[in-house]
Amino acid sequence: MPASQTGEDRTGQNAASPPTRGETEQNAAAPRAAPLPKPATAENKRARRPAGSGTRTAGKKRRGRKKKKKQYALGCRLMLAGVEAGALLGAGVLALMVTLGYAAATLSGTSLLYHRLPFALTVCGIVGAGTLLLRLWWGLRVRLNGWHVLSPPLLALTLAAAAGFLAQQPLFVPPLAQFRLLVGGKAEMQGATLRHQIFAAYRRLDREEMGRMLTRSRLYRADIEAAASAFALDPDLLMGLAAAESSFYPRDSADGGQGLFQITSVPAGAQQAAQQSLGAGALDLADQRHNTFVAAATLKSYLAQMRGNVILGLLAYNIGPENGGLRDIMKRYGATDFITIQPYLQEKPRNYPVRVLCFALAFRVQRTAGSLLPYEEELNAIRVQHIGIPGL
Repeated sequence: MPASQTGEDRTGQNAASPPTRGETEQNAAAPRAAPLPKPATAENKRARRPAGSGTRTAGKKRRGRKKKKKQYALGCRLMLAGVEAGALLGAGVLALMVTLGYAAATLSGTSLLYHRLPFALTVCGIVGAGTLLLRLWWGLRVRLNGWHVLSPPLLALTLAAAAGFLAQQPLFVPPLAQFRLLVGGKAEMQGATLRHQIFAAYRRLDREEMGRMLTRSRLYRADIEAAASAFALDPDLLMGLAAAESSFYPRDSADGGQGLFQITSVPAGAQQAAQQSLGAGALDLADQRHNTFVAAATLKSYLAQMRGNVILGLLAYNIGPENGGLRDIMKRYGATDFITIQPYLQEKPRNYPVRVLCFALAFRVQRTAGSLLPYEEELNAIRVQHIGIPGL
């Protein structure tokens, strides 16, 4: 074999042969060159970011931007709960009164099947409806409280205000009056009878004559309002008293009455109270201001005797202090109220309180409605009843 060929073969064989053990150890001991870092691109940054870290960061930012709910102190929360409960109770009581009034008016009677039993079922239905409404309110309250802690009491106050406004409307006057009869018993029945006597007297008024009386009364209204304020009386009641006594024609009468209020004999305490209110050393009943203050003090005295009963107080004013006055008459006959004393009275004093209060009602209707409403036209009867009788 030629020498040149042998050298080439050896060279090729040496180049293709694996490294020896010594060469391997040398290569392992030699330091390796570090790989060149890749350029920091946006894709590389996203690739190096741990999975889910972006979602958590965004969630933290959103939670950081969320408005924290304001926390109220315990006392404030209790106060808000009390306001809410009170408003709901007020609205519920008014609704209950109106509903029971309608039921009593519709189902009044003595029959068990057609009156008493349906009324009892109506009461059960009211209890069930109230329970259901409370459950609905609780569910609504949870939602409102999640929105704002002030929402439930504000809504409850709105409901109470709406119920109070509706209760003042003429449409709801009859059921509320019927409810008073339902729970008031005998005393309320007597009061309702007297009120309807006064309404009937108002209906029979001569409107033209009453209009002229209203015109004459303007001259004395300032003094009457001052006396009413001094003795805590209704000014329309004092106006009605003057109308019944003198028709606003101050004069001396044949029975000894003097001035606007036809003063005859004055209780000692009333005379002193009038002097003190006027700041006068002596009283002159011909002076209509003095006359008015003496009348107001006298009526106030009789109202105190009759424990605030306006009907009996007016009757005592008419009878006067002679022979012990009305109080002794009632003791003599065992009477306890206006209904039981009426049979022992003559016609004039028996009708006197109704007459005074009829005039007082006319003055109040004129002042409130702007005119004397004809009682029998349209809904005027309900409107007049809603305006109410002064003192009652």
